[in-house]
Amino acid sequence: MQSGSETLNFHQKMERLILEMVEQDLPLKEALREFEKIYIEIVIRNHKGNKTKAAKTLGLHRNTLHNLCRSLKVK
Repeated sequence: MQSGSETLNFHQKMERLILEMVEQDLPLKEALREFEKIYIEIVIRNHKGNKTKAAKTLGLHRNTLHNLCRSLKVK
């Protein structure tokens, strides 16, 4: 049997997360920054730290990814 979260589509899952952020009065700029940071961290992790491959997956130039990692303080 599937739990409630497994039956939700992507849009519904994102909507739940966004509702939590709104309830915490998180400004849009901070929410976008946090999303971007986590997304980049996960893509880099999926490529075992290879930032060239991660940049390609993200549709970014490697230097752009490097600059984003520095500004977002990506680990």
